Amino acid sequence: MSEVVLGVDVGTTATKVVAVDASGTVRAGASSENPLEEPHPGEAVQQPDVIVDSVLRSIAEVTAATRRAGLRVAGIGVGSAMHSLLAVDASGRPLTPSITWADERAAEEAERLRVTPMGRALHRRTGTPVHPMSPLAKLLWFRDHEPAVMAAAHRWMGIKELLVAELTGEWVVDHSIASGMGLFALDTLQWDAEALSLAGIDAAQLPTPVPTTTVLPGLRPATARRVGLEPATPLVVGAGDGPLANLGVGAVRPGVAACSIGTSGAVRVAVERPHVDDAGHLFCYALTDERWVSGGAINSGGVVLRWLADALAPDLGEDAEATLLALAATAPAGSAGLLMLPQLYGERAPNWSAWARGAYLGLTHAHRREHLLRAAVEGVCLQMAVVLDSVRAAGAEVREVRATGGFAKSSFWRQLLTDVLGVEVQYPSGTEGSCVGAALLGLVALGRIDSLDAAGAGIAVEEVRRPDPAASEVYAQLLPVVESAAEMLVPVFARLRHLDAGGRSPAALVTTPVPPPPPAATSGSPASAPGRRRDGRGRST
Repeated sequence: MSEVVLGVDVGTTATKVVAVDASGTVRAGASSENPLEEPHPGEAVQQPDVIVDSVLRSIAEVTAATRRAGLRVAGIGVGSAMHSLLAVDASGRPLTPSITWADERAAEEAERLRVTPMGRALHRRTGTPVHPMSPLAKLLWFRDHEPAVMAAAHRWMGIKELLVAELTGEWVVDHSIASGMGLFALDTLQWDAEALSLAGIDAAQLPTPVPTTTVLPGLRPATARRVGLEPATPLVVGAGDGPLANLGVGAVRPGVAACSIGTSGAVRVAVERPHVDDAGHLFCYALTDERWVSGGAINSGGVVLRWLADALAPDLGEDAEATLLALAATAPAGSAGLLMLPQLYGERAPNWSAWARGAYLGLTHAHRREHLLRAAVEGVCLQMAVVLDSVRAAGAEVREVRATGGFAKSSFWRQLLTDVLGVEVQYPSGTEGSCVGAALLGLVALGRIDSLDAAGAGIAVEEVRRPDPAASEVYAQLLPVVESAAEMLVPVFARLRHLDAGGRSPAALVTTPVPPPPPAATSGSPASAPGRRRDGRGRST
């Protein structure tokens, strides 16, 4: 009987499960929605029981499909969006919702720490920038605003660790997810004492860190029955969705960059040792203990298109994206001198400022809807190019770019990204890099594939796009404008944030110093996260 491994990707807005065989071929798949709630401005949370139920239903659906196809499930590999945080009591029951990477409540705590020598040192040691996305910043918020929850919490973890406990009964966290918490030292692969002290917790309140290739020997009998698998089915603890996306598109060798645009966007390259660039522009997260990813994420990817539909074209109805992209394609490259900073949900790389906002710049009476649309989509791609430049400045040679994500369903958007990056871009078949990566890592850990390199080499490329020289020249001229505009507007955004907050905490928002631009990176090895949602559509990277 042919064997497959199930790859699970617990995204911000959807769970996706695929069955992948040793050749890298997807044999079955299923998905289910993960509702994202925003009960108050700045909050972005999910109900843990809803997410766990979503995952188990999708696993059961794919298991049934494999059985009908005569396939044997040899194991499960698990991935999830990074940076989530929740507290559980002594019996393992959640005390809080799952607070996603998109939650902004810790902005003040993050910004105060980010500009200090301690904040910069923590970034270098843990690989995680000090930002509201980080579980470290979230713990500082709980310490300052919810002391009762801090006192009651028996354990702190992310949604993936809760899921693994539901599946196996084990309380563990893989090195990849741990490396995105801001609490984990990259050199020792242990919890960082200073970060724990700052957060007000101890190591006993966190799951046990284990390598991403760790194989847990079986499933809890009740859970196994629910998903239709044998209790002896092994589970590979897996990694975070960003590093897994590199594996899922075949970008696990040095020199190959993975570029993904889903709800958010990211650029990541594989490196053999953990390292954070001197400028502090990038993150560094584990794929395995011998392979890491370095790069940066942007908060607003495909979500910008949904915002455009809601704000500029409500007359087009629920399925407006294709129409909007077709209209955007009628405007010229550069949108007739109109620029958009697509920071609708704050921003991450390369500056990691909690105060970032979106902006249209250069607007005139001559601009029409098609210019507004194209400028927004161009803005997403230009921000990806800014991150790619940061990766190169940190010392990485990028010879090849592979791109994936929901955006790749659009031929126009594929070519636009290619033109903006100014390099040849390869588009693998399929757009679900993270769940395929989870399955491939499982196949490697279970001995069905020899190595990560062999797993990555099996990813087929569907299409190769080359940049249009004239359009690429326009975007090459726009790129430094984007970088300088985002930098110069930081103090403006900080004051707007204060006004929007209704003056609730003027001291923190107005007196927090705005740091000068970091020095340019010199030589050295490079050292890679997620985007923001409101309406429950799309996914994270």
